[in-house]
Amino acid sequence: MLFELTRACALACLHCRAEAVPLRDPAELSTEDVWGVLDDLASLGPPRPMVILTGGDPLERPDIIDIVRHGASSGLRMAVSPAGTPRATLAQLSALRLAGAGAVSFSIDGASPATHDAFRGVAGSLGWTLAGCRAAREAGLRLQVNTTVAAETVGELPSIRRLVGELGASLWSVFFLVPTGRGEHLRALDARQTEKVLEFLRDSAATVSLKTTEAPQYRRLVIDHAAGEGTPRRSPLSVGDGRGVVFVSHTGDVQPSGFLPLVVGNVRQVPLTALYATSPLLRALRDPARLRGRCGRCQFRHACGGSRAQAFARSGDPLGEDPTCVFEPAQAPGD
Repeated sequence: MLFELTRACALACLHCRAEAVPLRDPAELSTEDVWGVLDDLASLGPPRPMVILTGGDPLERPDIIDIVRHGASSGLRMAVSPAGTPRATLAQLSALRLAGAGAVSFSIDGASPATHDAFRGVAGSLGWTLAGCRAAREAGLRLQVNTTVAAETVGELPSIRRLVGELGASLWSVFFLVPTGRGEHLRALDARQTEKVLEFLRDSAATVSLKTTEAPQYRRLVIDHAAGEGTPRRSPLSVGDGRGVVFVSHTGDVQPSGFLPLVVGNVRQVPLTALYATSPLLRALRDPARLRGRCGRCQFRHACGGSRAQAFARSGDPLGEDPTCVFEPAQAPGD
């Protein structure tokens, strides 16, 4: 579960889904509201879900340590996604670890200050981010590096891959730009460009553990490559928007993901677990038989299912085909 605690952030990222602002919103969920959502999730029993505290910058919340401690003491796996700012100090990250956080993720979108800082909108951001990554490792936290892929950043991927290895990150999470929020003004990759990047990532997986966000067709490449090599290889988990993933905004609105801005309810009125189980939209997103276009005909629809956010951003249909995928299905459902 992705939990946007605030939209306050000191950065001004060009792609920001949240369209973050300098100051906190008075309508944010209170500490007690956040605890209520965590208690609801913990009531599911084991295996309990992972909760990723995000933003904006979750370190802008003065109650961040109390939130992490409450979730961890309830048996939830807690992770935090801070912005690369001076707030991400060794002392702060050590406090998060002591409170029960197991992992943090920082975003790196360029391997040099000239590229990363321009994308993040604040000079010095890469230096703060790298310091935060190293401090996280020193504090005993697992480190994940997030990278947004757009036309403006795609040329940086080989250099970022090397940097991920040098930092000792346990996972490289590669986000494919969805034209929403501030990202509407950036240049998303087309289907053929996306396929080339996915091939690069498939080859990179031999040396760095990675996953993709909003490009689930990566699973197809992994499956096909393993079949071609004749060696068994486990495909990445088949999770996606509304399917094993759900997003709660800073005001309590529930969406399939942060990149798919369709609100199915609010945790102030209905518990998150009830919304996830009963929402007609979320139920539809979890049913591959409901997909339309090429995604609905595709033999990989159970393993992949296409990006629902990419489909919605470009066609207005969250169940439509994913236009960022080049694959042409060869079989009809049931073949």
